[in-house]
Amino acid sequence: MTTFKPADLQAVLLSVLRITAAYMFTLHGTSKLFGFPHSPMFDGLQIMSLYGLAGILEVVGGLLLLFGLFTRPVAFVLSGMMAVAYFVGHAIPNGNVAAPFLNRGEAAALFCFVFLYLSAAGGGKWALDNKRNAG
Repeated sequence: MTTFKPADLQAVLLSVLRITAAYMFTLHGTSKLFGFPHSPMFDGLQIMSLYGLAGILEVVGGLLLLFGLFTRPVAFVLSGMMAVAYFVGHAIPNGNVAAPFLNRGEAAALFCFVFLYLSAAGGGKWALDNKRNAG
């Protein structure tokens, strides 16, 4: 019978967190850039706009995180992006910085802190960074 050590399970679950968050994050970008999944809010989106730039970062950064490639720097950049998104898109316009539930900024705040954690912890056991660093 195979038993997992807590450290092994922790490394696997770190990868599961990274993959799940990256997949959901990438969908935000594909919605903006490619209309899938479709959100009427992004119909006619200009690529050279704030939302267009966000979509590019979400797709490129999300895919890099999905595969665990350059996890730490990419996660750090995306964490900063989501901090800006929270304050500029949710907190300041709604006049409620301390209540993400009320300003509809839960996803931005959560992505910000998940990515900040990944920037410190790395990509986990199933990250391509492990192959890149081994050679």
